[in-house]
Amino acid sequence: MYVADSRASAHGAVRPRAGRRRAAVAPTVLALGTVSLVTDVSSEMVTAVLPLYLVTGLGLSPLGFGLLDGIYNGFSALVRLVGGHFADRGGGRHKWVAGLGYGISAVCKPLLLAAHSLTPIGVVLAVDRTGKGLRTAPRDALISLSSTPETRGRAFGVHRAMDTAGALLGPLVAFLILRATVDGYDAVFTVSFCVAVLGVLVLVLFVPGGRRDAVRDERPTVRAALTLLRGRDLRRITVCALLLGLATVSDSFVYLLLQRRLGVPDRWFALLPLGTAAAFLLLAVPLGRLADRVGRWAVFLAGHGALLAVYVLLLTSWHGPGLPYLVLALHGGFYAATDGVLMAAASDSVPQTLRSSGLAVVQTGQALTRFACSLLFGAAWTVWGDRAALAGAAVALAACAAFSLTLRPKRTVPA
Repeated sequence: MYVADSRASAHGAVRPRAGRRRAAVAPTVLALGTVSLVTDVSSEMVTAVLPLYLVTGLGLSPLGFGLLDGIYNGFSALVRLVGGHFADRGGGRHKWVAGLGYGISAVCKPLLLAAHSLTPIGVVLAVDRTGKGLRTAPRDALISLSSTPETRGRAFGVHRAMDTAGALLGPLVAFLILRATVDGYDAVFTVSFCVAVLGVLVLVLFVPGGRRDAVRDERPTVRAALTLLRGRDLRRITVCALLLGLATVSDSFVYLLLQRRLGVPDRWFALLPLGTAAAFLLLAVPLGRLADRVGRWAVFLAGHGALLAVYVLLLTSWHGPGLPYLVLALHGGFYAATDGVLMAAASDSVPQTLRSSGLAVVQTGQALTRFACSLLFGAAWTVWGDRAALAGAAVALAACAAFSLTLRPKRTVPA
């Protein structure tokens, strides 16, 4: 429970009174976690059925699906800087820019019902990802601004855990709808839209908007956000995020490799992401708290160590019954130790007036390099085979992690 006083900030951050126990998580973080939970139920309902809908329902070729998958996963990276910039320029518009992003994504759900060919579906998915790109940096900025440096890792861990709970529920809801209805895809898209609207309402009603307290003669600009990279800590964090992103194989490839190793039937393939999500959900808060205590950089690099272990396990000849559980647990641990922890670490090196833009710089760079890794890995798989491609990714990840150890930021534990 939070013990609030009259000095609570407009973003929900609370200064604990002397002699009293510091609050664990701000109410703003819990409200944003609820928004993300509800929204992820909506988005993961669509994600779970989209491949089957496009290939089986609409008869798209694998090449067409690959193009749409690239749009769906890579397009949001192009607009994150825009969302971060507009949120900072208002001095208190983080909530409203995030709300615009959530609203755009919600409107796209029923539009899928009217799209029946490659071009309109691609446009709808691009607009949907635009909404995601707009909301990500302002949302993370709100989490950062509503938390103290000492509890920031825990705050991001709680948010990511709630977000992942939605990722667990979404595919299950879609599965139940498909089994219970005749026009299953139409029902999934319709219910997804209704759930997404509920998420927007939670944001509008329960997330504080904040005051417009930015100084007029220090109006944030994109150039000012990029200038933040001159700072030693943020520059090193960004460089490491870029390098490690270049060796982070897409989740879909990990699941495909695991399916090939174990011979998992196609009908059970959709359940593999649930294993990663479950581990993420269980470990996000403990690892966030650990990052606050021992240092965020150590936990961040340890998370990539877990990903390297996933690569090694998939390369070995072991086919034991525990392999899928261990791989998915390590995969979820990787996300729990890196996703929110990276944002907590970057927040320590970004001023409040540029918090959203600064986080967007890191997020955009990481998203683009991960997208590049997916393209390179797919090409290597096609030319040399899956094992050679994965071995190359493992070597690259080990080298990037070793180099990142030498770029340890000065501030690794909250002051």
